[in-house]
Amino acid sequence: MTHVLTALAWPYANGPRHIGHVAGFGVPADVFARYMRMRGHDVLMVSGTDEHGTPILVQADSEGLKPAEAAAKYNRIIVEDLDALGLSYDLFTRTTTGNHYKTVQELFSTLYGNGYILQKKTLGAISPSTGRTLPDRYIEGTCPHCGFDSARGDQCDNCGRQLDPVDLIDPKSRINGETPKFVEEDHFFLDLPAFADALHAWLDTRTGWRTNVVRFTKNLLDDLQPRPISRDLDWGVPIPLDGWVDRKDKRLYVWFDAVIGYLSATIEWARRSGDPDAWQRWWRDPEAVSYYFMGKDNIVFHSEIWPAMLLGANGEGAKGGEPGALGKLNLPTEVVSSEFLTMEGRQFSSSRRVVIYVRDFLERYSPDALRYYICAAGPENQDSDFTWAEFLRRNNDELVAGWGNLVNRSVAMAAKNFGAVPEPGELEQVDRELLEATRASFDAVGDLIGQNKVRAAIGEAMKTVAAANKYLADTAPWKMKEDPKRQGTVLFTVLQAVSDLKTVMSPFLPHSSQKVHELLGGEGVFAPMPRIEEVDDLDEGAGATDGPYPVLTGDYSDVPKWESVPLVPGTPLDKPVPVFAKLDPSIVDEEIERLNS
Repeated sequence: MTHVLTALAWPYANGPRHIGHVAGFGVPADVFARYMRMRGHDVLMVSGTDEHGTPILVQADSEGLKPAEAAAKYNRIIVEDLDALGLSYDLFTRTTTGNHYKTVQELFSTLYGNGYILQKKTLGAISPSTGRTLPDRYIEGTCPHCGFDSARGDQCDNCGRQLDPVDLIDPKSRINGETPKFVEEDHFFLDLPAFADALHAWLDTRTGWRTNVVRFTKNLLDDLQPRPISRDLDWGVPIPLDGWVDRKDKRLYVWFDAVIGYLSATIEWARRSGDPDAWQRWWRDPEAVSYYFMGKDNIVFHSEIWPAMLLGANGEGAKGGEPGALGKLNLPTEVVSSEFLTMEGRQFSSSRRVVIYVRDFLERYSPDALRYYICAAGPENQDSDFTWAEFLRRNNDELVAGWGNLVNRSVAMAAKNFGAVPEPGELEQVDRELLEATRASFDAVGDLIGQNKVRAAIGEAMKTVAAANKYLADTAPWKMKEDPKRQGTVLFTVLQAVSDLKTVMSPFLPHSSQKVHELLGGEGVFAPMPRIEEVDDLDEGAGATDGPYPVLTGDYSDVPKWESVPLVPGTPLDKPVPVFAKLDPSIVDEEIERLNS
């Protein structure tokens, strides 16, 4: 058994999340975590809502709310959406907790004590109309290195260079289009150049990473610059230094505290579990592994900055040092980054209404229909485009006519003719070949999921579904009424294949796998689902949330093994209800009209 940390990017709590977000971090990570649990590993899946920084202030102002009220509002919406999608978090929390504040300040203090945090003057971008600091990512302009006209204030997505807003040519605020005012300020910086050699050495030990992540990260290492980690704000984690901690105008930069959330969420989970030291099994055990899931716009924070922070906290950068109170912490095993999902040929944009939010989608369609589309056609290694026509095709032609048809036909025939799982006679070659194929799919699909090749994995599973459908068509058990023993053998064989496939499909499609389990006469929970719990903050004082708040959690201790389990002849079967709903072609025009309205 291996301790496996599954760390998902923290969705920002300034609005509901759209399907492009969950395609990048949510569904691929859940497939991986569910599979790893079924393989017998001790998985911990954590994340939460990212609730600090200027974007929260901007959203709060637009709604006439206080920052804490806006963050709480969208925290709840996001928790409910991720629950409905079936993402099996052990803990989905938030960054506005006393536990998180303490963990962030502890890591800051360790980095500062080891000499990896610098204090210096810098030019900060201020909004002339509001007087507030503009986050680097909220400033766009032309890259001074490659000429890309949509470079952000922190980096250029075209050439990968780290930038500062003052470097941009013709910088503009993404909030209101005004030209920022640059003023001199005292701030703290993470000394990234001090980690250049250690990061190079660490990256050289990483194998099997997606090419886009490795290439992007190594390009970044050629031009490391100190990175600001504080801002002129009153909303965020206070800087834990004498003369700074009580200041109302200085806070740690939101990106700095958000990446520490993986650690703080694990610590919070351990404290809530009743074993406060349990977090160490995922962070300090040298044999533990950790996988970080996000969209490509977050690569830099997970493959360069967070590893640098961990190296510094361990005393392993160019300046040396000693581990702090948290001890020596594990660096990421793999950074799993997806590309971007577009929609009907356009980039998702809430402001331009080119968007479909997760909750709106799930009000009209099943969660497994969305999960299937993301698994089969998501932006795993390259940008992909969500279209309603393709969603309709995949739902009707693959889910309904493929997997759903196999389940319903086989269960319906067995229920009608035998009322139970039939007792098989001697298997023929064609029967054995199908069962060999379904048993082989455990290794084939599992190996691909373990490599985070979700598209190939579900494609392999659907090939086995096609083989089972072909077997059913070729043997035609509905024509065997005069030979009930052979009919029973064929139906037992295809039902065993269906049983195997429900297990293989469960990481991708947990809701429907539960239904198939029940159609085959199974009892109890087959594919565990998350649940929402209302909790109180574990701490008082700075950062503590006032009043109960929702977290996503669950009990995943009793999951099926990743293996074929023999069906029991005689298990009663009832007439099945369809596992998936066939969609009317009219939804394409309806959804496109809704998008363009």
